[in-house]
Amino acid sequence: MKGETDLSRMLKGMTPVLHDAEFGYGLLPAAAGVPPGLTPFATVREAEGITVIAPLAELMRHGIPHRAGFACITLTLHSDLDAVGLTAAFARALADAGLGANVIAGLYHDHILTNWDRRDAAMACLTALSDRA
Repeated sequence: MKGETDLSRMLKGMTPVLHDAEFGYGLLPAAAGVPPGLTPFATVREAEGITVIAPLAELMRHGIPHRAGFACITLTLHSDLDAVGLTAAFARALADAGLGANVIAGLYHDHILTNWDRRDAAMACLTALSDRA
């Protein structure tokens, strides 16, 4: 399951894809677990509880208190977990454009959550970064 590690090839091949749904972050009590029927995009267990990242509609349907307003962009490149520089490169490009980047690394892909209202600017920024590589 080894992925790409060469930064130049990662940047050229990252091909960002914007998810259609608006996402949100919710917090569940640690003892409660994820409710049946909720399919989170990601979960993170923290001392304060379980952070659930999911489409906003799902969080609302389950009555989970949340913070909304995030777009999810997946970099379709299979980057290796040992790769160096990819996160720094796209985070720097987004920061230079005044865009936040909350990053989740999966085994195969990186996922970026950024401001929903600026999703098109984030996509343009990431595409430009890839084109320049």
